[in-house]
Amino acid sequence: MKNLFDIRGKVVVVTGGAGILGRTITDYLAREGARVAVLDRDREAGDELVRAIRAAGGEALFLETDVLNREVLVENREEILSAWGSIDVLLNAAGGNMGGATIPPDKSFLDLEIDAFRKVVDLNLFGTVLPTTVFGEAMTARRKGVIVNFCSESALRPLTRVVGYGAAKAAIANYTRYMAAELATKFSPEMRVNAIVPGFLLTNQNRTLLTNPDGSYTDRARTIIAHTPAGRFAEPEELLGTIHYLISDASSFVTGALAVVDGGFDAFSI
Repeated sequence: MKNLFDIRGKVVVVTGGAGILGRTITDYLAREGARVAVLDRDREAGDELVRAIRAAGGEALFLETDVLNREVLVENREEILSAWGSIDVLLNAAGGNMGGATIPPDKSFLDLEIDAFRKVVDLNLFGTVLPTTVFGEAMTARRKGVIVNFCSESALRPLTRVVGYGAAKAAIANYTRYMAAELATKFSPEMRVNAIVPGFLLTNQNRTLLTNPDGSYTDRARTIIAHTPAGRFAEPEELLGTIHYLISDASSFVTGALAVVDGGFDAFSI
């Protein structure tokens, strides 16, 4: 019987592939036999990651990118096609937040920095839409491919403080469902689009919100954990099984789905 989870030989493009989550994901997929194209702004981190993957016997290449620049993305796509001939999977992992797009407890929406809000929406929303358009074009030529977007708990309900990030990720949830129907009905039912919705992880972008300078948890972090049945933050490795499932033939009838990996947080309110 065919191994539905076999991803050996699949060409996987990962935007933000040299970040904290990206490194974990790309390393895992390469070890599972995928050919991984690591796209990131950080050349040093990307080159280091690719060297490590190759040293372990995997196939990977690094391409410096800008997910908000279509011309750069097209160049990336052509280099990948030149190297491996096809693109099977796109993981839109690039994203992030910034302080000016948040509302701390001592301020209100009147203090929101609109330019920062716009930058966060651009990075998270357009930083998903543009790569989807560019790499999706290569998939439509073959009438087959899988796209996985990165959503957030803040897309499922408004969370305090992260107004810009939450708005962008809510748009990603909508865009994921829209594109699932768009690609399946206009191009091929073998083109699928889903999103992973991670629970709370400690990353560079939220560390100041969740930890104090001495490393102890902030009140916000303790509140999150209190509303998480698993009783802790997620580890990056705990997203790998869901991502593997979504890009493999095991999920061939799954599209337009938001795959929540949150330790039960979605069952509570905060």
